[in-house]
Amino acid sequence: MKPSIRIENVTKIYNLYASAQDRFLETLKLSRKVRHKEFYALRDVSFDVFPGETVGIVGKNGAGKSTLLKIITGVLSPTSGKVTLEGRVSALLELGAGFNMEYTGLQNVYLNGTILGYSHEEMEKRLPGILSFADIGEFIDQPVKSYSSGMFMRLAFSVAINVEPEILIIDEALSVGDVLFQAKCFKKIQEFKESGKTILFVSHSLNNIIQYCDRCIVMNAGVKIAEGEAPPMVDLFKQIMTTREEIVDISEIVDKYNKGDAREIPGHILKEDMILSGNYLEYGSKELEIIDFGIIDAFGHVSNIVDSIRDFQVVMRVRANVMKKDPIFAFQFKDVRGVEVTGTNTMYNRYDTGTILPGEIVEITFTQTLPLPGNEGYLLSLGCTGYEGEDFVVYHRLYDIAPMQTISEKMSVGFFDPGSEIEVRKI
Repeated sequence: MKPSIRIENVTKIYNLYASAQDRFLETLKLSRKVRHKEFYALRDVSFDVFPGETVGIVGKNGAGKSTLLKIITGVLSPTSGKVTLEGRVSALLELGAGFNMEYTGLQNVYLNGTILGYSHEEMEKRLPGILSFADIGEFIDQPVKSYSSGMFMRLAFSVAINVEPEILIIDEALSVGDVLFQAKCFKKIQEFKESGKTILFVSHSLNNIIQYCDRCIVMNAGVKIAEGEAPPMVDLFKQIMTTREEIVDISEIVDKYNKGDAREIPGHILKEDMILSGNYLEYGSKELEIIDFGIIDAFGHVSNIVDSIRDFQVVMRVRANVMKKDPIFAFQFKDVRGVEVTGTNTMYNRYDTGTILPGEIVEITFTQTLPLPGNEGYLLSLGCTGYEGEDFVVYHRLYDIAPMQTISEKMSVGFFDPGSEIEVRKI
């Protein structure tokens, strides 16, 4: 089968200058001195996407995902390499691409049709479907600069999906809009896919990648580092997410991923593999001190991302600087609005923690499933407290110390996933 999209050894290099003067002097070519540094936004990227496939692309910020899509759609030219497309392409890149903010919504519908090669008469035939899907009412006759981001996205997606392209390219655009609109979009995408057309999809939503993509490409620092079925690629990306460095060779990451539980590696510091919050609260006497912590996913990997239907662990290591009897160890998750979602501690669970002597280090592991809606963000807090006589004492607390995201193969709404098993039968 002939691929709809063929990417062959695509490289994109930008010249970076320390100053405008260096750029000017090099442009004049008054000397042979090289005054720029080369930055590889993409480096020798190759892959195929076939008709009927939905292929996702994931990567950290700066991985080259958007640059690649802009090259595929012709917005940018590659420094080297080749892109071959079979069929008409419709693209949803950054919000506003292809729209004139001074034009009305209706005028922009016809403008986009012209860009895609359709005549005015052809767009008139498609107009009822576009307006029905966008569902923005009388705002279609208002300048789009007056639109909310949600209204804008409705119209942009409606145009892109209703011009009957053979290839649809989406760059994170569906993160705009409410849950109902996103569900409407993905229903349309599913219909598009079932009709044998091709979708290339960039998203930070790992749920969407798992739910809708047949394959997934993982990119980092401008390099395609892995390609395969979506779930294992998402698992690999979760490991890359916890690494701060820009990595081209990920052999070390893959090796660590294959080893499983990092606690089995002597001397391994869990929090070094975690993404930590830039703004957290720390206080307490530190008579007992939290010296290390991490979230361990179902595959034994330190990660800020967990599957909502699989067991995972919250682990913390505490060092005693003085002797303490029956300390209380706790964890808690809050949502981004600060609402306490869930949490527990050793006292609530009637767990006898015993006596910890000076210099001893204890590791506390909480194992649980967290049936929260996928693609939601939470903040982890950790605590070490106790009672001395009648007085409650805080030894060490770390509030909002690390972000945590849940992923799920299905969607739900509200505070938790009910885990429903569904049966439909005729009676």
